[in-house]
Amino acid sequence: MNNIVAIVGRPNVGKSTFFNRLIKRREAIVDSVSGVTRDRNYGKSEWNGKEFSVIDTGGYIKGSEDIFEAEIRRQVELAIDEADAIIFVVDVEEGITPMDAEVAKLLRKVTKPILLAVNKVDNAMREKDAIEFYNLGLGEYFTIASISGSGTGELLDKLVEVLPELPEVTEEENPLPRFCVVGRPNAGKSSFINALIGEDRFVVTDIAGTTRDSIDTKYNRFGFEFNLVDTAGIRRKAKVKEDLEFYSVMRSVRAIEHSDVCILLIDATRGFEGQDQSIFWLAEKNRKGVIILVNKWDLVEKDTMSTRDYENKIKEELQPFTDVPILFISALTKQRLLKSLEETVKVFENRKQRIPTSKFNDYMLKVIEHMPPPALKGKYVKIKYCMQLPTPTPQFVFFANLPQYVKEPYKRFLENKIRENWDFSGVPIDIYIREK
Repeated sequence: MNNIVAIVGRPNVGKSTFFNRLIKRREAIVDSVSGVTRDRNYGKSEWNGKEFSVIDTGGYIKGSEDIFEAEIRRQVELAIDEADAIIFVVDVEEGITPMDAEVAKLLRKVTKPILLAVNKVDNAMREKDAIEFYNLGLGEYFTIASISGSGTGELLDKLVEVLPELPEVTEEENPLPRFCVVGRPNAGKSSFINALIGEDRFVVTDIAGTTRDSIDTKYNRFGFEFNLVDTAGIRRKAKVKEDLEFYSVMRSVRAIEHSDVCILLIDATRGFEGQDQSIFWLAEKNRKGVIILVNKWDLVEKDTMSTRDYENKIKEELQPFTDVPILFISALTKQRLLKSLEETVKVFENRKQRIPTSKFNDYMLKVIEHMPPPALKGKYVKIKYCMQLPTPTPQFVFFANLPQYVKEPYKRFLENKIRENWDFSGVPIDIYIREK
């Protein structure tokens, strides 16, 4: 589990540039996955060997000036609730604005670590101008220029120092699978969990989780045994108006990082919306198993084709990762609840499965021989050996003489072939091409 750091401040002070600078450190290593822009507001970063998740509140604001203030206020309040540390970014060019003062007023009441970052300080004159930010009453400030990166080191040193120590996670012998139920507000997550547990609560233990109010409910019925990670997202916070993408993402981050398989509940009457998609890509980016449950199916006018059309519509949105189980359920009438558990357990098994190297080579090398990677600049790419890596999630490596010539479409072709022959339904797969 990671600490969560939220970056707050009014629009146009350079929060996103600063955010990108924090994330860059990681993006340089990771492959650029298609669909990354969908969740540009959340990422992981590390400094001095400490890893933390970063949330950029700036990216979520839509609307005109006057709506802004209430909006920002709400986001700051939410960040105060959810994050472990807060970086408050202000702009030296404009000095203290009424909105900055407003945000500072909220932050002064908080006990969590708050770092004040004065941005756009790129020369000595501006260093002097920054002194006025002592008036915000938040103590020491850090002068940074997020576009060039100057000053960010000192800020991060301090950040890593003030982040709370996380309890060491003890590895159990056979840890139970962890499933989390995520989805936009009002998709029926609570009813789904209550229907599973049964009102009489067949709960054996409530282990208070490592995150604030993410409680693991041990579930043991009908021959299934697993931990259900019940998240803050399920407990509604009264003061948050719940229709914003920002909130469901912020709430889901912890649950998703914390689980093996994410059960994404969507509301059949509303369709697969942007908010559902951002949660889906969040799970995909964290390499978790995913299963989509279309809830409230009893409320939809149906004819013979409706499930198939609905399923195709969702899959269109999920390109290129379409190998995901989609079930139509109703938490209210308890329709297909057991089937959804079976599928979730199956996704969990798929995520753990190992393919013996000899079998994998026998099958994949024939496929590659039949359909080799396209030649580039008259050079032919030869792949002679492949294997599954011993990682917690399915990753495959193919050894080629010219790995740089193997492009994204061919990797996707390989992935599709792997999925055709082995069941990796609901599980993201990574394909690497390395030099032999």
